[in-house]
Amino acid sequence: MKKFLRGFKYAFKGFKYAAATQLNFRVHLLAALIALYMGFALHISTNEWLWIILCMVLVLIVELINTAIEFLTDLVSPDYNELAGHVKDVSAGAVLACAVFALITGAIIFLPKLLFLINHAA
Repeated sequence: MKKFLRGFKYAFKGFKYAAATQLNFRVHLLAALIALYMGFALHISTNEWLWIILCMVLVLIVELINTAIEFLTDLVSPDYNELAGHVKDVSAGAVLACAVFALITGAIIFLPKLLFLINHAA
């Protein structure tokens, strides 16, 4: 049981390290907080919450995996290596694809609600 609980300690340590050292991770955390705020402010439905939470978690997971891949690539290939560069680029591309999916999902959910508020405020 101690080993199991220690695993959580290491996981939180990794999350904290990424938040403290990785600008992109902090940007994604900020975007997640904004999405949470907008979800509460715009009273989104349960199904919409599921999509928003899915997007937030996916982007954060892929960003954490991207960070781990970059660290590992730098460890095994400290000097310039074209193949190592491709590994890092593809990993970053996965984050981009996930972030675009989250952005499109957020736009589908939030834009109609925001436009409704704008139209009825005028």
